[in-house]
Amino acid sequence: MTDFLSTHWLDIVTTILGLIYLVLEYRASIALWVVGIVMPAMDIYLYWSHGLYGDAGMAVYYTLAAIYGYAVWKFGAKWKAMIKRKGSDKKEGASAVSSDKIEAANAVSSSSEELTITFFPRRLILRTLGFFFLAWAATYYVLVAYTNSTLPLLDAFTNALSFVGLWALARKYVEQWLFWIAVDVVCCYLYVVKGIPFKAGLYGLYVVIAVMGYWKWKGLARKAQV
Repeated sequence: MTDFLSTHWLDIVTTILGLIYLVLEYRASIALWVVGIVMPAMDIYLYWSHGLYGDAGMAVYYTLAAIYGYAVWKFGAKWKAMIKRKGSDKKEGASAVSSDKIEAANAVSSSSEELTITFFPRRLILRTLGFFFLAWAATYYVLVAYTNSTLPLLDAFTNALSFVGLWALARKYVEQWLFWIAVDVVCCYLYVVKGIPFKAGLYGLYVVIAVMGYWKWKGLARKAQV
């Protein structure tokens, strides 16, 4: 038992943090980003020690992106309101006060600073696909040329799609769940193959929760549109 824990303790700890993260994400709680900073920081060593160099590099990105995600969720609406107010000022002059400016000012209040859940804009689809395939190809090249990754194609796939998924999560797009379903299915397989059992089980659970999360967020987005 002691040997098992000494071998898999980091896998177990990050899995527990992953479960907490999953619950917070499902609830659309901003606290998910706090866990999102700690967990991937620990994952860097875990993945590297198992030869998943792409995932290790991705964990570095996750750590930094979690800081960005927290800032966007916390102050995103406030930033938008400030930009809107500046636009109104340019159109109406410094002395003009319009209803748009009043609404923007209200949006800056603490009760509405957080970004709301929305649907993925159609205008971003082609650009997002282009970025994904470019990131996939670039990551694959790096893994093949500079590491001894045994599954570079799938490793690169999860990395590239995770870039897109985390960005979509930071923007609170409903469809971010669809990206994560694909990532989680592939990661579950990778971790089974690489002998990281707890992480594999976690990602299997991620798939189930991601489906539930998609329908929950979809409902919340529709309510926000009313």
